[in-house]
Amino acid sequence: MRIEGMRLVCGLIVVIVLLNSKKSESRRSKSGSRSNSFEYNAINCRAHSASLVDYGGVGDGKTSNTKAFENAIRKLSEYESKGGAQLYVPAGKWLTGSFNLISHFTLYLHQDAVLLASQDMNEWPVIKPLPSYGRGRDAAAGRYTSLIFGTNLTDVIITGDNGTIDGQGAFWWQQFHKKKLKYTRPYLIELMFSDNIQISNLTLLNSPSWHVHPTYSSNIIIKGITINAPVTSPNTDGINPDSCTNTRIEDCYIVSGDDCVAVKSGWDEYGIKFGMPTKQLAIRRLTCISPYSATIALGSEMSGGIEDVRAEDITAINTESGVRIKTAVGRGGYVKDIYVKRMYLHTMKWAFWMTGNYGSHADSHYDPNALPEIKGINYRDVVAENVSMAARLEGISKDPFTGICMANVTIGLAAKHKKQPWTCTDIQGVTSGVTPQPCDLLPDQGPKKITACDFPPENLPIDMVKLKKCSYTMKHA
Repeated sequence: MRIEGMRLVCGLIVVIVLLNSKKSESRRSKSGSRSNSFEYNAINCRAHSASLVDYGGVGDGKTSNTKAFENAIRKLSEYESKGGAQLYVPAGKWLTGSFNLISHFTLYLHQDAVLLASQDMNEWPVIKPLPSYGRGRDAAAGRYTSLIFGTNLTDVIITGDNGTIDGQGAFWWQQFHKKKLKYTRPYLIELMFSDNIQISNLTLLNSPSWHVHPTYSSNIIIKGITINAPVTSPNTDGINPDSCTNTRIEDCYIVSGDDCVAVKSGWDEYGIKFGMPTKQLAIRRLTCISPYSATIALGSEMSGGIEDVRAEDITAINTESGVRIKTAVGRGGYVKDIYVKRMYLHTMKWAFWMTGNYGSHADSHYDPNALPEIKGINYRDVVAENVSMAARLEGISKDPFTGICMANVTIGLAAKHKKQPWTCTDIQGVTSGVTPQPCDLLPDQGPKKITACDFPPENLPIDMVKLKKCSYTMKHA
C-alpha cells in the first residue's frame, strides 16, 4: 500500500506538470501569432472592451498606473447596464496601488502582463476592519485596501492568459516583523458583499498577506490559479473563503507561508454577532506546499460557522498537515458536515490535526462560555507517506469533537516518527480500514463498514454553473 501510495502521488505530480506544460503551449499557440486576439472561458462575456493604454497606462515597471486603472474603470462603468465591459491589460510591467472594480466587469491580463503592487503606502487607502472581525489582524485599527478590491458588486471576473499579479510583499513582511504597521496589511484580491465572482487563470505572487479573500459573498468560482510566496513569509494564505456561500475552488497550485486554503467566518463575539457562515464549498484538485501550515484549514476564525465543505483529489507535499480544524473556547460557531476523499500526502508532520486551543482572541470581550461545535468530520481514501505522526486530535474538555469518521486510510510513518502515532483527547468517532491502528476513542468498525464517511451524492448549486467561451480582438495589444 505504501508503494502504491507513492506511485499515486508521483503520478499525480507528473500529470500536473504535463497539464501545465500543455496549457502553456496552448496559450502560446493562441496568442503568439495573433497577440491582439484572445479567448477565454467565463461566467459572462462583455459587449465592450478597452485597453489600459487607452487611459494612459505605462507598462515600464516604474510609472504608477493607479490613476490609469481608476480612469479606465470609471469610464467603463458607463457600460454596466449595456452588456458590461472588459479592461485588457497588455504585456508589460504595470505598477499600481489599490483600485476598485465595478459590476458586470472583467479584468483580463495578457500572459506577459505583470501587475506590480506599489510600495508607496499613500497608494493604499485605509478602510474599516471587517465587521465580523471587529479589528484588524496586524493592528487594532483599520486595514489597507486590497490591491484589487470591490464591494457590493455582481458579475465580476478577474482572469487572464496566466498573467501575473505580484504583491511585492517583502516590504510589508519587513514592516510586520519590525512591528511598524499602524494598519493591517492589504490582501492581493478581496471582494466583499458580492455575487457571481470568477477568479481564474492567473499567477499570484508574494502578497503582503492573504492572496485571495472573497468575503460575505456567494456564487464564486476560483479556478486555475497558481500562488507562490516564500514558505517563511508571514500570513500569506493562498485562498480564504470567508463567510461565503456556494463556492468552488478547482485546479489550483499553491506554495505559501501559511495555509493553502483557509476557510473562515469571523472572529469571536464579532463573528457570532455577524452570523454569516461559510457553506456549500467544493475544493478539487488542489496541490499544496506549505511546510509550516495546513493544506486546508477550517478556522481558526470560524465563529459564524462552517458547514458542508467537500474536498477531493487533494495533493500535499512537504506540508505541516492535511486538513486541520482550528478553534478555541470563546469562538462559538461550528464546524460540521466536512467531507474529504482521495487525499495524497507526502512528507508531513500530521496527516490529521484538530485543535481546540488554537489562537488568540480579538479582544478581552469574548464570551468564555461560547463553545464551538465540531461534528460530522469525514475522511476516506487517504494515502500518506513519510509522516511524523498520524494524527493529533485534541477536542475541548466538556465540549468534545464528535462524529469523526475515517475509512480506507493508510499512513506510512517516517523513519524518525513519533513513538505514539495517534494522540486523542475529548473526541468521539469511528474508523474502518485505517493504518496504523487508531486510538481507542476511534474504534475500528471492521471492513464491512468501509462505506462509512461517504460524500453526499448530490451536487452543489455552484457545480451547475457552466462557463461560456468569450472571444475578443483588440485594436492594439
